[in-house]
Parts: sequence; structure tokens; C-alpha cells
Amino acid sequence: MNMFAGLLLGALSFLIIGLFHPLVVKTEYYCGTRAWPLFALAGVGLTAASVALPSFFWSALCGITGFSLFWSIKELFEQEERVRKGWFPMNPKRRRHYETPSRKKRNNPPEKKSINQPEKT
Repeated sequence: MNMFAGLLLGALSFLIIGLFHPLVVKTEYYCGTRAWPLFALAGVGLTAASVALPSFFWSALCGITGFSLFWSIKELFEQEERVRKGWFPMNPKRRRHYETPSRKKRNNPPEKKSINQPEKT
């Protein structure tokens, strides 16, 4: 087992990252960014477990998963921006969440002034 531990941890890391991407997308779709404390709590718990576990393999796996959860918090907020840009589908039940005053300002950029045109008075 020890000679394959690194290979197995690498494969499991790949799997964890692959599973967390759709988890972040679905979480943002149904809950928005309100779920970030759950990701943080689970991340803290798994990181603490990684320090407490005597087995190197399970300790490393908990650490990898814990820090992947921390990274998912960042991705959750970035996913919200990707939805606002139209790169991912918006949940129609949460449409109001995306129609904030700051969003309306972004849709109406200020007019660009040309050097050759006089200012309007």
C-alpha cells in the first residue's frame, strides 16, 4: 500500500477537484453564495482532522479535501460573476438576486468622450 499511496492520493486529488466543480456550479444555482459558510465549516473540520489523524494517507486526503473546500469558496463567488456575465445559466427563481443596482450600473457604461468632440453643455 505504501508504494502506491502517492499515486492513489494524486488520483483522489484529481477526483476531488473534478467533483467539486459541479458541486460549486449546482450550489450557486440553487443557493447562491449563501452556502459559503458550510464550505468553510467543512474545510476547517477536514483540515483539523488532517492534523489529528495518525495515518499519513488519511491525513493527506483530509487535508487535500479541506483545502479544496476552501478553494471552492472562492470559486463560488466567481461562479456568481460567471452567471452574471451569462457564461452559465441563471436560476429563474433567483433572478432578483442578479438584478441588483450595481448590476444595472454595469449594463449602462458611461459615454466615452472623444478628443475631437466638444463636451455637451
